[in-house]
Amino acid sequence: MTAVPLPAHATRALEAWRDAGQRVVFTNGVFDLLHRGHVEYLEEARALGDRLVVGVNSDASVRRLKGAERPLVPEAERVELLGALAAVDLALVFTDDTPLDLIEAVRPDVLVKGGDWAVDQIVGRAFVESYGGRVLNVPLREGLSTTALVERVRAGRGALDP
Repeated sequence: MTAVPLPAHATRALEAWRDAGQRVVFTNGVFDLLHRGHVEYLEEARALGDRLVVGVNSDASVRRLKGAERPLVPEAERVELLGALAAVDLALVFTDDTPLDLIEAVRPDVLVKGGDWAVDQIVGRAFVESYGGRVLNVPLREGLSTTALVERVRAGRGALDP
């Protein structure tokens, strides 16, 4: 695979951060219906370096991975919401079902996924480790998932309902 070309603003940012000796962390996901679990996860990922780049699945890739009813929030809005978080320095959409091409383009110092991913199964692990980067997972927040939120809404249960 070959790395996808990054938007000019992303290339400039990455070059400036690296010139300043800052460690770049990368993670990715759908981030549909942003919730507290996402925010805590992203804050923990950011704490592993100086800058956090987030790859966001495109609408088409979400449909392929999660079905025709998803995403609930369009990619442009998901990227904007993520970019507004203090922990996130750069959010970029990727169109493939995996972020490998984007990981190759960003070339992060640290690659992070949630605890539902075993380290040896994290996409991009071999690439990042090939140049001395670190690959790890961070624990998920119990009961905090978009899927659980969607199920609660569909069942007509509010936040305080059992």
